[in-house]
Amino acid sequence: MTSSTKAAAAVFPGAPAAGAQIDLRTWIAVAAGMLGAFMAVLDIQITNSSLRDILGTLNATQEEGSWISTAYLCAEIVVIPMTALFARAFGVRRYMIGTTSLFLVFSTLCGAAWNLESMIVFRMLQGFTGGALIPMAMTLVMTRLPSSKRAVGMAIFGLTATLAPAMGPTLGGYLSEIYGWPSIFYINWVPGVLLIAGMVYGLDREPSQASSQLNADWLGIGMMAMGLGCLTIFLEEGNSKDWFDSQFIITFAALALIGILGWVANSFTRQQSFVNLRLYGQRNFLVATVLSAVTGMGLYGSSYLLPLYLGQIAGYTPMQIGEVIAWVGLPQLLVMPFAAALSSKVDNRILCSFGLLLFGGSCLMNAFMDASTGYDQLMWTQVVRAIGQPFVMLTLSNFAMQGVAPKDMPSASSLFNMTRNLGGSIGIAMLATSLTNREHFHSARLGESVSSYAAPTQERIEQMTQAFISSGIDPATAASQALAALDRIVRREAYVMAYNDGFFIVGIILVGCIAAVWLADKVKSPGGAGGGGH
Repeated sequence: MTSSTKAAAAVFPGAPAAGAQIDLRTWIAVAAGMLGAFMAVLDIQITNSSLRDILGTLNATQEEGSWISTAYLCAEIVVIPMTALFARAFGVRRYMIGTTSLFLVFSTLCGAAWNLESMIVFRMLQGFTGGALIPMAMTLVMTRLPSSKRAVGMAIFGLTATLAPAMGPTLGGYLSEIYGWPSIFYINWVPGVLLIAGMVYGLDREPSQASSQLNADWLGIGMMAMGLGCLTIFLEEGNSKDWFDSQFIITFAALALIGILGWVANSFTRQQSFVNLRLYGQRNFLVATVLSAVTGMGLYGSSYLLPLYLGQIAGYTPMQIGEVIAWVGLPQLLVMPFAAALSSKVDNRILCSFGLLLFGGSCLMNAFMDASTGYDQLMWTQVVRAIGQPFVMLTLSNFAMQGVAPKDMPSASSLFNMTRNLGGSIGIAMLATSLTNREHFHSARLGESVSSYAAPTQERIEQMTQAFISSGIDPATAASQALAALDRIVRREAYVMAYNDGFFIVGIILVGCIAAVWLADKVKSPGGAGGGGH
């Protein structure tokens, strides 16, 4: 690294010139940043497959256990917009090493949690420290790589955003079944240590500017934290508490509204806000962030529905669930380099539309499941999804960063990644509510058609009763068990239809968003205006 580059690095640099040579140290630093983003996103979903085991150890109910994920996601969404401020205050190198070290400490404490309360606190702290790693990875790409190399960097970043949600349940299920659920937290030490080593080697020391942040936009930070934190809790807990029938939910909805409106008002009245919301006035950035939220809904929504279906309907173990979901991850390793090569040659609107079509199409393929649907059928829908997702994430990153001024790169990265996680929260909340409501709807409809007075129903009950009698059960008990078995079949079919409805909703929304892609300007090469930061 030249002396001029070192000097620039001390003030959150703009990207090197287009033809600049990038040394091995810089590539290692960028790769380490990607590893951090992958680890942070992975931990959002890694508890999904192991939640039953965790709750059993901690003596907690399913409803109480939802806070294990909510606490992490809430803290992560809050800290993402604050990363630019912290990076300026402490320097990129010191901040990433420090926050990663704390993340590893809190991960270890999560694995050693002794009750639900301690787990929730440690997960919140884990999310607050890990969330910073997501936008910082994107910022490193935009500020350390020239535009000629940025397609590669964005491709890797896009891979972390799509591969991690898929690998979370897979890795979590495998580790939990083989080594016990605490191992899903201890495994973070492997990428964490590599990240710290990469930052120590790849980035230069920077002077601390912590004292200069005393006059930072602390009012805006406070309003943002309250607004986004309460919004996340509102979305994550709304369905389990019957939404606005609960005073708890009403309170958090009101606090979320006050916080977000206060944050927006403060940002537009203050000359130097901690994150530049005026970026939403740029058409490409606005389109990219809206679609990022929709994509987050699809990513996290599908990762929420499919493990639930496989566990509840198919009766799969966590490891078997992981084997199915792995198919949405592995093909992306082959597709992403191809997508990156095309992104500099083909209009990114075409590539994004293609990706959304495949992503949405895969969800629509899942909308026709039955109780016998399993690995063989779902593998192909996962492969189609895996082909489409890289085209979406890569091109949206390109749209978001096109034309953004160097000083606004960290703000753009923070807002882009924040909206994806918010979209995930909205998607999970929407699908959880839909699953409950549609199951009740289909149960009622099936219950009407499966009348005990109908001849086909009576015939089926008689067959099931005789089957129980033949196994040695007395006639009265056999008749009772036959009715109970029929009720379970009705409930199962109602749930299958509800899952189908959920995938249909996600698929239609993703395909419908293709029209929004064409509101953006034509983009071929990622990055456009050069990278930079505050």
